[in-house]
Amino acid sequence: MKHNLAQDLEQCALPSALEAMGERWSFLILRGALSGIRHFEDFQSSLGIARNILANRLSRLVENGIMLRQPMQCDRRKIEYRLTEKGQELAPVMIALRQWGEKWGCGPLSCQVLADKRDGQPIRRVTIQAHDGRPLELRDLVWLCPDEVTPMDQEAATAA
Repeated sequence: MKHNLAQDLEQCALPSALEAMGERWSFLILRGALSGIRHFEDFQSSLGIARNILANRLSRLVENGIMLRQPMQCDRRKIEYRLTEKGQELAPVMIALRQWGEKWGCGPLSCQVLADKRDGQPIRRVTIQAHDGRPLELRDLVWLCPDEVTPMDQEAATAA
């Protein structure tokens, strides 16, 4: 039986992942959390976001298991927001989006450069890599199904 790529894409996890993240503010909250921001007031002042919108987005991130809301050890009345393992695993996505935006002029280049803590050297661009670490291009990718191989890009499909 031949697979219908359109039907297979309906089962793709990307729409659900985007739904879990929400929208622009959720990504900016995640950026702040990845940078070490933990408290509501700090998120609000660094983002310039309305309190009600921030509360809504933080709740959504907590509901989706991306962040954890917990009382602080030293003062149980204060709340801290921390990334869960699920949230931490969004770091490569966030870094790739930032690098893409810098490359294609989607905003000002940042004066801050993300670097390796050990040696202070800037990190490499986020790339698609094979299981053995080789960098891959779009033309090198295929969708694997039990009964067929479907190229990722149309040029590869017509050239084959």
